[in-house]
Amino acid sequence: MSVNNQLPTWRALPRLALAAALILAIAACGKDDAAQQGDTAAAGSPAESAAAASEAAAEQAAAQANALAELSVDELRERGRTAYAESRLYAPAGDNALEYYLALREKSPGDAAVASALTDLMPMLVIATEQARDREDFEESRRLAALVARADANHPALQRLTASIDSADETAQRRVAQQALSAEQEAERQRQLAEERERTQAEQQRQAAEQLAQQQVAEREAAERAEAERVAAEQRAAEQRAAEQRQAQQAAATPAPAAAAPTLRPLSTPAPRYPVEALRASQSGEVQVEFTVAPDGSVSDARVVRANPARVFDREAVAAVRRWRFEPVSEPVTTRRTIAFNPGG
Repeated sequence: MSVNNQLPTWRALPRLALAAALILAIAACGKDDAAQQGDTAAAGSPAESAAAASEAAAEQAAAQANALAELSVDELRERGRTAYAESRLYAPAGDNALEYYLALREKSPGDAAVASALTDLMPMLVIATEQARDREDFEESRRLAALVARADANHPALQRLTASIDSADETAQRRVAQQALSAEQEAERQRQLAEERERTQAEQQRQAAEQLAQQQVAEREAAERAEAERVAAEQRAAEQRAAEQRQAQQAAATPAPAAAAPTLRPLSTPAPRYPVEALRASQSGEVQVEFTVAPDGSVSDARVVRANPARVFDREAVAAVRRWRFEPVSEPVTTRRTIAFNPGG
């Protein structure tokens, strides 16, 4: 046999190399399939994988809580305020308002402002958990569910959330297994999922922060209206009290009307003697006399109040009044009478 028949020619070398490469590729594929089968067997069922993921999420949440516990109360409060102002309400992990406030609550359980902030954030946290689950971002949904559990272990939505996340995760794992995605495809899917998570959470947190701001403005305005109404009511009450006090003072200053004096019934009222000088001069006049009638009807304390002309008829008028007698009365009565003097009368 010639040399040419014993060895392949140079023209045949590419075909041989191609054949060898195909053989090696087939062998490598077999190894990859075996490795994937081994990984699948090691991973266990979808339910076991979901349970393991939930446990890992809880461990991660505990680790983050321990890390934040190293910060002081002032540091936690400042970081919480900053994260809140920057719309980092529940993400990213370990650097959001919710986790700072949870750590602050553990250090300062009686802080009313922290309790109020957590109450405001809880509904949004539950919604964000459901949204992460629905876009099949199970790692993030479990992280958020673990935060719900930390915030309120008895939250009515907690059991439903965890069960729905595990169920959705198992369904997704079965679908991925049926599609037989390659490692590169799964990595790309995870990369896209992370991008969508970052983009979606940023928008969600921005909207949530706006809603919180609007809610806080509405609550503040309502509180201001309530305070204004309270102040107005107190002012009206004070004005009412002042008016009542003025009325009471006026009533106290106004003398009570005198009781009606008993009726005086004269028994004897002799006329006064006319002064001789006045009679000769044909002088007339009148005298007003004030006197007191005693219970027995006698007159006392007679005095001139007004006389015209003065000191002409005064003495005779008082003398006449002192002789007057009245019917007995229940109590002394002071009264006035005007006595006229007329020479032709």
